[in-house]
Parts: sequence; C-alpha cells; structure tokens
Amino acid sequence: MHRPLSLRTLFLIDGIGALASALALGLVLPTFASAFGMPKRFLYLLSATAACFALYSLWCHRYAKSGRAPLLRGIAIANAAYCMFTLGLLVMFREQLTALGKLYFGGEIAVILCLVFIEARAIRRGAS
Repeated sequence: MHRPLSLRTLFLIDGIGALASALALGLVLPTFASAFGMPKRFLYLLSATAACFALYSLWCHRYAKSGRAPLLRGIAIANAAYCMFTLGLLVMFREQLTALGKLYFGGEIAVILCLVFIEARAIRRGAS
C-alpha cells in the first residue's frame, strides 16, 4: 500500500501543473495557434487563469502552515470550474478546433480532473 500524499505536496503538484499549463497556453500554443484551432484570446485567458492558480497553489505550498484543507478545497473547486470553462470552449469552437486541439484540451481536462479527484480524497481523508 502506498502512503497518501500530504496536502502540502498536492499544492506543489497542483502549482507546478498549473505553471506548466500557463506556459504552454501562453507561449507555446499561441505560436502554433492554427495547429490547435483555439483563438489566441482564449489561449491567453486560459493561460492567465492557470498562472493565477499556480501562484495560489505555490503560495499555499510554501506558506500555509495549518488549516490547509479549506485552501485545497478552494483550488479543487477552481480547477473543476476551469475544466467546465474549457469544456465550454471546446463546444463553442468545435468546428474550428483541430484534432490536435481537441486532444490537447481533452487531455488537459482529464489530467486536471484526476488531480481534483485526488485532492477531494485527500480533503476527505483529512491529510495535513
């Protein structure tokens, strides 16, 4: 049996993942926007949102000493909302998104929802 991840570690994972998303959405994907089919303005919006999530999670990882569960609940809810927004964009731009775009955004949603599930389990478990 494996040892469950601490809430502090989950904040670190969440923060690094959000930072990677912010960089991909803000720097890489706009350069190749036609290969993905998502309008650049929405790539930048998603990037800015992910950057805010990264700052929040990394701050919580570094500075939050106690009472982390409500803080983790907040980012888990924000992550789920981000997935719903991204899913809405997939529906809105379904005609212009390329297969690569659908694959990228579908994969991002899947990874984030897995993290949300792990975060929810940790919150219920009451990890510190």
